[in-house]
Parts: sequence; structure tokens; C-alpha cells
Amino acid sequence: MNTTAAVDTRRTQRRVAFATLIGTTVEWYDYFIYATAAGLVFAHLFFEPAGAQIGLLLAFASVGISFLFRPLGAFLAGHFGDRIGRKAMLVLTLLLMGLSTMLIGVLPTFETAGVLAPVLLLVLRILQGVSAGGEWGGAVLMAVEHAPANKRGRAGSFPQLGVPLGLLLASGIMALMTGVIAPGEAFLAWGWRIPFLLSFVLIGVGYFVRRAVEESPVFLEIAEKKQQPKVPIVELFRKHWLLVILAALVFVGNNAAGYMATGGFIPSYATNPDGIVGLAKTPVLIAMTFAAAMWLVFTALAGSMSDKIGRKRTYIVGYIAMALTVFPLFLLINTGELWALYLALLLLTFGLGLTYGPQAAWYSEIFPASVRFSGVSISYAIGAILGGAFSPLIAQWLLQATGTSLAISGYLLLTTLIGLAAVLMLKDRSGINLSITNQAEQEVGATVFDKRQPSAAAAPGQA
Repeated sequence: MNTTAAVDTRRTQRRVAFATLIGTTVEWYDYFIYATAAGLVFAHLFFEPAGAQIGLLLAFASVGISFLFRPLGAFLAGHFGDRIGRKAMLVLTLLLMGLSTMLIGVLPTFETAGVLAPVLLLVLRILQGVSAGGEWGGAVLMAVEHAPANKRGRAGSFPQLGVPLGLLLASGIMALMTGVIAPGEAFLAWGWRIPFLLSFVLIGVGYFVRRAVEESPVFLEIAEKKQQPKVPIVELFRKHWLLVILAALVFVGNNAAGYMATGGFIPSYATNPDGIVGLAKTPVLIAMTFAAAMWLVFTALAGSMSDKIGRKRTYIVGYIAMALTVFPLFLLINTGELWALYLALLLLTFGLGLTYGPQAAWYSEIFPASVRFSGVSISYAIGAILGGAFSPLIAQWLLQATGTSLAISGYLLLTTLIGLAAVLMLKDRSGINLSITNQAEQEVGATVFDKRQPSAAAAPGQA
């Protein structure tokens, strides 16, 4: 490759990394704004007639219901992403998420619209779920398929960073609203709407950035050779169903623990005036912003770390760290001290980052090129349902049923061990050729229990 071509390639890779980062940040800002508002205001504004406790359960259930529709978004985006390209799906999912979020910001509450208000809220949350189900696969494939083999972990961490960045942005804006712009009753009256309406500006930025990126070189090769499967989903489940299941289970432990924080349970638990903690909303939201920043740092670290020691080993370290964290997590929060909340969240985000940063690269490397979009999207969506969909709801139910946070820690330990077991059963395929020209080798190499080395190009540190 000559110097000019090398410079152009690096410029393209930077542009793709920036586009996937911006897009996923906007997507997950929208998603987390809802999750945060669910624990703080939706129980009161949309589900109040059910009573305080049941209303909170219904609010958390509305967070989880969108996960049930992620597979629909994954199926649709996977099908068309493998048929017509990654880029088109990135733009469409971004617009769907943004419009759904903006409309939530103008919804009437139960007081003015009755039962229609929670119904409309659920419909828009479902549309958010469809968008989230299709977004992730396209973003990670654009990042990973543009990257050199020895830097896929780092490249794949950019769309992963959009998740903690989205949380950081959502928590920061919510803290600003509750503490400065619309404190107290003003937040319930109108302040909660502003973060949803701000999505309009963010979507505009994300749209123009994503429109400027080039299509994935792997998909261009598939299209040129006319090797797109007619029905990618059917081929995926016919040949790789076990791989889909194990890849989904890899995500379960990370997503369950992640949604303890991002799904609104920890902010709600820590600020409940009738609970044992009873901290103020704004300091807790600032602590959540800190947690998002730490999650971002550890996710970036894990992406690069996985290029050096392999995806599998990075995951193993992360899940062991999480297993050691789940009981201290709530024991620290229960002290009611703000410093202890910060320490608890720091411990949690270390394991979260190490089990999230390498995910884009690992998922991309275990599925063949022709069904890769479908494979990564559906595995991610199923893992999200099994892990994070109802973890805030389950946590709230366990707390009400047992009266102790130890039950929640036990639940998190179980999901962590499930994720670790799936990791141990999957091969590390770091550095494998992602091209369609390597399709035959990949079809064999993706076999879960195949003990052969994946390729001579594989990176060091494989398991």
C-alpha cells in the first residue's frame, strides 16, 4: 500500500470510529434518559393510580418491555444489513430512536389523558427497543470491518463507548435539571421533558456524521460477488444456532449488572425516601455520571487489552471481578454515605468495562461474513432480554419480597456465573480474516467446540 492510500485508509478508519461513537452515544442517551426518568418520575406521572409500590414496578417493567422488541429490530436490521448494507441501517435506526424519544417529551401524563398516557408511553418505548435492537450490530460491524486485524478490539470499543457516554450524558443532563434548572416540583411539572426534547439536536448531529461514512469493505465484497443470502436469518439459525445461544449468554452477566445502574434501579434505590439509604436525587445522579465516566474508561481499556491478550482472557478477568463485586456493591450503598456509593459504582464499572469493551470484536469474529450482521444483532438482542430487560424489575421485586439487598446480589452473582460459563465454552478468534473470501474457513472455525487454531493470522493470547 502506498503512502497516500495508507493515509486515506487511516482517515477513513478515524471517520468511521467517530461516526459509530457519535451515533451510538445519541442512541443510548435516548435509551438511558427513559430508564433514568422511569425510576425518578414515570411511576408518579404515568402509573400513579396503581399506588407507589406497584407504580414503581410498572415503571421498571416499561423499561424492560422494550427489550422484548429488540429481537424484532435485530431481525429486521440484520436481514437488510446483510442484504443491502450496514450504512443504511445505521441511519434508519438513529432516526427511529430520535423521533420516538422526542415524542415521549411531549406526551400528556395520566392526570390529563388518563389511561391513554401510559399506553402511548409504552408504544414509544417499544419503538425505542426496535431501534436499539438494530443499531448495535450495524455500528460495531462498520467499526470492526474497517479496522486492521491487530486493532479490532480498539476499533470495536468505539461504538461500545457510546453506551457509557450516552449514560454519562443522560445522567449529567438529568442532574442539571433536578439540581439547577428545574429543582423540586418544577422537575415533575416540566423539567423531565427537556432531556427528551434535546434529542432533536443530537439526532441532527448523528445523522449528518453517519451519512458521511463509507460502506463496510466486507459488505462491498459480498455485494460484488453476489453472495448475500436470500434469508440471512434462516441460514444463521440453521448453521449457527448454538453459537447464537452462547454469544447471547456471554452478554447476560454484563447486561444484568449494567442495568442495575443504567436501568434506573440504583438511582431509585439510593434516593427512595422510604428506603434505608435516602440520598438526595442530584448527588446520586452526579454519582451516576461518575460511574458512566469510569465505565467509559474501563471499556476503552478493555478494547485495547483484548488486542494484546485476546478477547476471551479479557472477559474472564472482567467476570471474575464482577463476581467479587456484587455483594460489596449493595453493602456499600446501604451505608447511606455518598463516598461509599462512589466506591460501589467504581467497583461495578471495572468489571462492566472489561466484559463490554471486547464484545464488538469478539462477536464480529465468531460469525461468517454473509450472516454477520444478523448474528451479532440477534445474539446481542437475546442476551439483552435474558440479562438486562427486567433486571431492575427483578431487583425491585426481590427487595420487596425479601426485605434485603442480599437477594439482589445473589441474583447478580447467578447472571455473572452464566456469562462466565458461556465465555469458557467459546473460542477466541482474535485476528481471523473477516473477508467473504475466508467464508469456508469461518464456517468451520465458528464451530463452538472446535479445538483447532483459527488461523495463522490470529493474534497472540488466544484461548
